[in-house]
Amino acid sequence: MADAGDGSGDGGVGANAAATPSTGRGDRAAVQARLDTLVRDNRFTVAVVFPVVGAVLLVASAEGLVPPPFAFDPFLILLGTLVMRSPLLVGVAPVIDRTAAAGVAVLAGYAYAIEFVGLRTGWPYGDFHYAIDLGPTVAGVPVGLPVFFLPLVCNAYLLCLLLLGSRARAAWVRLPAVIGTVVAMDLVLDPGAVALGFWAYPDGGAVYGVPLSNFGGWVLSATVTVLVLDAVLDRVALLDRLETCEFALDDLVSFVLLWSAVNVYFGNWGAAAVGGLFGLGLVRANRFDVPARPRWV
Repeated sequence: MADAGDGSGDGGVGANAAATPSTGRGDRAAVQARLDTLVRDNRFTVAVVFPVVGAVLLVASAEGLVPPPFAFDPFLILLGTLVMRSPLLVGVAPVIDRTAAAGVAVLAGYAYAIEFVGLRTGWPYGDFHYAIDLGPTVAGVPVGLPVFFLPLVCNAYLLCLLLLGSRARAAWVRLPAVIGTVVAMDLVLDPGAVALGFWAYPDGGAVYGVPLSNFGGWVLSATVTVLVLDAVLDRVALLDRLETCEFALDDLVSFVLLWSAVNVYFGNWGAAAVGGLFGLGLVRANRFDVPARPRWV
């Protein structure tokens, strides 16, 4: 009886141990479902209201219409960025396993390292410096840098997967397309950021004050980042998630609205036109489908 009892006890412990991973997966699924609902219920606010209000506040700050304590407030900039990134973060969360998380951590380190080198040597982006406070820094590099940069690459990756369809299975098609899309995003971002005074290139540049060397640097950084992401992400799982997650590219909608508006205001028509092309890409991918009205209207 004692032996049987011990065996029964061991079986019970084994059953509990076996059940633990399943319980963990269930908890993660429940949290994910709640996050999906939260983002889905607030799509208009996050994807439309935040970038529109953000563009107005940024332009007003650049024009001196916002008093100094609040102009380009780094906390608001970082908070607004995180909110607008939330659909992407929640959208890809189910496919982020340990391998993908490790890859993202490596890329965060790379982003800091290349920015550190760039600020001190001018390579590979050209001579530049930050002109406003973008929050806490480490050795002069904003702590929030990965939040600013890595989602841009992820957005480009998702958009290209959707637009390329079956052609995305070929690496020789997929990888150059994503790299080119990332650089095109900087054609929208950098002119707007320079016009606002986020950062400056002392020697100016041919593209709305941005030197061509900057885009060469983005080719390098995009190539490194895209290759790592492509290696660590499960594309099949990612596409399956995109089938059921209509808001995964809402962050790109925010990007188009905010930076296109900024570029239009400052007369950077070429940069604004590239932003418009991204809008067309979102329409083609059936991802420019944010509800016309928020739930609170």
